[in-house]
Amino acid sequence: MGEPSHSSASYIHMVQHLIEKCLIFHMSKEECMEALSKHANIKPVITSTVWNELEKENKEFFEEYAKAKSKEDRMSEEETSQMIQKMISDSTKGAAND
Repeated sequence: MGEPSHSSASYIHMVQHLIEKCLIFHMSKEECMEALSKHANIKPVITSTVWNELEKENKEFFEEYAKAKSKEDRMSEEETSQMIQKMISDSTKGAAND
């Protein structure tokens, strides 16, 4: 298949960046998949694949993240939605400046 095109690599990098934002907001994989699908029009299978690769590369981090996540209260759907909208907006601005 060869090297991925610049646009494919760039798209995957953007998805990775958005997943990292989801992690900052203490979202689960499923919440992240739903949020990126709803707010950034990213197919859940793409988010899931990138998330799985991040898990493989950062096994210890994700183990600790899962432990910490199980102890926390979840944000309301409205809070999550507002944060994601801001995150998408910020990400779009950042991409325009690249």
